[in-house]
Amino acid sequence: MNDVHTAEPRGSVRLGYVLDPPVTTELREGIAELWADVVNAGGAVGFVPPVTPEDTRPQLRKHLIGMAEGTTRLLVGTAERGRPAATAFFVLNTHRLMRHWVWLQTVMVHPDRQGGGAGRELMAAAASAAAAIDPGITGIRLTCRGGLGLERFYAACGYREVGRVPAAIKLGDGELRDDVTMWLPLG
Repeated sequence: MNDVHTAEPRGSVRLGYVLDPPVTTELREGIAELWADVVNAGGAVGFVPPVTPEDTRPQLRKHLIGMAEGTTRLLVGTAERGRPAATAFFVLNTHRLMRHWVWLQTVMVHPDRQGGGAGRELMAAAASAAAAIDPGITGIRLTCRGGLGLERFYAACGYREVGRVPAAIKLGDGELRDDVTMWLPLG
């Protein structure tokens, strides 16, 4: 477990960012609840609202299996009572020609903390955590849903758009969004 970064979101309660926290029942439940809260507030993290924590658990389980196998790492930001308020999962490349960069997935900040800089702090903590995972990591790659301004957010955090697949994400009948690939060079 590595302490990575702390952030000062809205208010005076700081988030502490930890890479590879112990996976407890409380952490699992907290992430499932965070995920549902983010989706239900309009967040683009793999679901369409409305969802419950129960709906998010199968996707969370996939991340947890990756963590147990050593191919996925968790960065979590917590506040009072250790409740998860922000997450990002690193997925390590197993292909021998691509081990020098990582995927960043399920990037979330609780809706109550959005708009006060917590998202930028999470992204800065993720860049720091990538170096803690392996100093040889030279970049972070992520995808985001087009049409929500996420590309601008990630660009403000140092990422650049490197690809776009038009209408690759289907949210419902007749509602298609682009799948946008963003890249952050490190070091």
